[in-house]
Amino acid sequence: MSKFDEKMAIYKQSVADLKLQISDDLLAKVAKGLGPSIYLADASLVSGSDAKELETVKNNFLIKKLGLADGPELDKALQSALTAMGTSNKSKHRAIFYALLVKHFGKESVYSK
Repeated sequence: MSKFDEKMAIYKQSVADLKLQISDDLLAKVAKGLGPSIYLADASLVSGSDAKELETVKNNFLIKKLGLADGPELDKALQSALTAMGTSNKSKHRAIFYALLVKHFGKESVYSK
């Protein structure tokens, strides 16, 4: 099993445990889009309590990657994704977090290439 397949198995289990509605296809595309960062302990997770990190996710992913306009709805979506993953959950995998945001905004087409 490749390292990517191992990561995907972890992500799929987390999605199932959290009862999230994310397709394996979208999850795999988002994970591939994140590149080598999914293999780095710190970069592979999102810290929901770090305002600077959430601002980076908003600017680099929601605005630049997904092409969304800045506004309060982006902050609400970040909080919604954090809540869906469990506020006390210490393992908020970035690929799952981003996939939730993609679904929230209906931007699956960004990953259809």
